[in-house]
Amino acid sequence: MPSTPVNHRRLRTRRRDLFRAVGLELRRAREDADRSQASIARTAGVAQSHLSTIEAGTAQPSVEVLLAIADALGADLSVRLFSNSGPRIRDRLQLAIAEALIGELHSRWDVTPEVPVYRPVRGVIDLVLSDTAGPDVVAIEIHRQLRRVEQQIRWAAQKADALAALPEQGGRHMHRLLVLRNTAATREVGRLAAGTLGAAYPGRAADAVAALRGTTPWPADALVWADVTRGMAHLLQRPPRGVAVGR
Repeated sequence: MPSTPVNHRRLRTRRRDLFRAVGLELRRAREDADRSQASIARTAGVAQSHLSTIEAGTAQPSVEVLLAIADALGADLSVRLFSNSGPRIRDRLQLAIAEALIGELHSRWDVTPEVPVYRPVRGVIDLVLSDTAGPDVVAIEIHRQLRRVEQQIRWAAQKADALAALPEQGGRHMHRLLVLRNTAATREVGRLAAGTLGAAYPGRAADAVAALRGTTPWPADALVWADVTRGMAHLLQRPPRGVAVGR
């Protein structure tokens, strides 16, 4: 059976998108570290002009250059391959939480998994809910851990804004829901970053769960917790003990 010829135009497009995504990640990491282009370029041993084009996504840096920049940022560089068949949800724990959340939904909610957005940022929203009986749309991010709270909040907000900018979302009310796996590590983050998370997700968890079940209108942006045991997940009505966010 003859092999399928390589689609060079598609490869060029994917390569361009890849370098743009890499540049965006490097810029975010640099800004999170509150470092200037000049200081990172100096530490990495590359020209600032080259770093600028890398961040803009117009350069095609070598792996050695990317490793040097990542090291200057105190970050690790890795390469991952993702299958194009099947769902893009990242792991079985996240999938279990997504399935539990979908199982809680009232029939008024239309759910779409893995929704891509492109402008002003590129990314994928884990789940998007659209209220068939009202104007509400909920962009849902599911995480089993939180390594960088500020980055997660900013990235989720940017993706929700990109979703709201789509023509088909005109006139809808956009909301955000963060679903966290309940572990000792995430509870500790919830306690340490209570003010930051509470400002970003001021809604009560109980109100958000009730809205998913169709018994109340959607509240403010909210954080809901989920337990996962032996591969099975369920949403918590209230935050775990000792966590104030969402009470």
